Amino acid sequence: MPEFVPLAERIVDALLESDPATAASAGDHRFDGRLPDLAAEPVAARVAMLRDAGDALSGVDPDGLGPEDQVDHAILTAQVERSLFELTDVREHEWNPLEHNPGPLLHSLIARPFAPPAARLESLAGRLAAIPDALATARAVLHDVPRIHAETAVGQFAGTAALIRDQVPALLAQEPGLRTTVEPAAAAALAALAEFDGWLQRLLDSGDPGRDPRLGRPLWEARLWHTLDTEIPATEILSRAWAGLDTAVADLRRAAAEFTGGPALDETVRLALDGLAEHRPGNTTIVGLAQATMDEATAFVREHDLVSLLDDPCVIEEMPEFARGVAVAYCDPPGPLETADVPTFYCISPAPADWPAARVESFYREYNNEMLRNLTVHEAMPGHFLQIAHSRRFRAATRVRSLGWSGPFVEGWAVYAEEVMAAQGFGGLPVRLQQLKMRVRMCLNAIIDQLVHCESMTEKEAMDLMTGAGFQEESEAAGKWRRALLTSTQLSTYFVGYTEVAEIAAARPFGATPKAWHDAMLAHGSPPPRHLRSLLGV
Repeated sequence: MPEFVPLAERIVDALLESDPATAASAGDHRFDGRLPDLAAEPVAARVAMLRDAGDALSGVDPDGLGPEDQVDHAILTAQVERSLFELTDVREHEWNPLEHNPGPLLHSLIARPFAPPAARLESLAGRLAAIPDALATARAVLHDVPRIHAETAVGQFAGTAALIRDQVPALLAQEPGLRTTVEPAAAAALAALAEFDGWLQRLLDSGDPGRDPRLGRPLWEARLWHTLDTEIPATEILSRAWAGLDTAVADLRRAAAEFTGGPALDETVRLALDGLAEHRPGNTTIVGLAQATMDEATAFVREHDLVSLLDDPCVIEEMPEFARGVAVAYCDPPGPLETADVPTFYCISPAPADWPAARVESFYREYNNEMLRNLTVHEAMPGHFLQIAHSRRFRAATRVRSLGWSGPFVEGWAVYAEEVMAAQGFGGLPVRLQQLKMRVRMCLNAIIDQLVHCESMTEKEAMDLMTGAGFQEESEAAGKWRRALLTSTQLSTYFVGYTEVAEIAAARPFGATPKAWHDAMLAHGSPPPRHLRSLLGV
């Protein structure tokens, strides 16, 4: 029987080397000059490597391992199987152009000063030089592109071109001796991006709708199993989400009645939310407000001793254009293998410049001042930013937990953090109302995710549900409809993750303070909740 630790380390190295995106997200800079190669032959080689890795892991008896190694064995096996499933069953690189966007890998070299400018520019030159071949591969392998994915790609790839035009010169100004290396590669990359944009535009102009972006139940349920790493079946998740929706709406009605002094009815909820929506940011103030709410939330966590604070830097900024079109906000942390002192980015997207005034107003009615406070809790403090900062400090005999994180745990903790902060009084009743509205949204995320991909839910049905029972603004509902089509199973991680993380939190041992238990929950990386439960012995 092979020894697990050296085997796991060899597989980790193979996974990092086979995919520069995985390496970059983990904080391993050995492959910074490369882009993923999604041509048929390299993909086939990666599939063969994953199959070999799975066979080798199956030869290890986990019962003979210690608790941490048992968890690492299970996580690594799941990651290998999930990667194999994505490449051989979902095959998203063959129909989703967003999989071919080099923007995030360019941005990671420009935005984070993990090395001197000269070293990062040399890697950047390598990635820029690889863009023409990478996009030629994209045109060769992509077929039946869903129209919504092509539309989103047009905007994101334009953002990547803007990133090269606007930010590479500023980095080059620090090392002008590298202009002769970087500038020709940048020019060739921009030409290739323009050519790819033309290809996407021709797809759209043809009127061809491409494949249905819905996965269908068999493939969606298989992907859900890999995404969630839980024993809860899809039918049970849907049933629980509907029940959770009823409970959350009832709680929201009661909070609205307390806020307004009216009856606990839907009309009262809308009256309360309309009042909160009157106080809202705009495109020029949303980032500044997020920065202010970060300070408020950090002070509140410290004052109430909810979880240990860490001194990692966090930069709050406008979402780069190459990343827009899917979510309103995200947290982008350095990887667990990163050794330099570099920041986490909490990014927020303003309303798109081409939106009509009515939709912009709807957007900011949804993301009003109090909702932004709750969003900052989720994305940053004590949500994603703080949780992942704790996670980065975890070390074990292997680097398995440095390769990625469990979506259900990461999203589940962030939703649980919203609930804890609101329950402790952060922002008072106004934030509590928005947190309950987000709990309603969380349940709807899981419902819509499944019904869209498995039951042919129509846009009107989804919009009516979100703007009706979900009390969402039209702009938010429209964005969520797009997100449900652009992604699959990710929207279910919030509800399932929260359910499992809240159960672990509720199992706090007698005598343990909330802070001590929260710290314990965050002390094992970001594993699937079922593994965290076994590590904590609950």
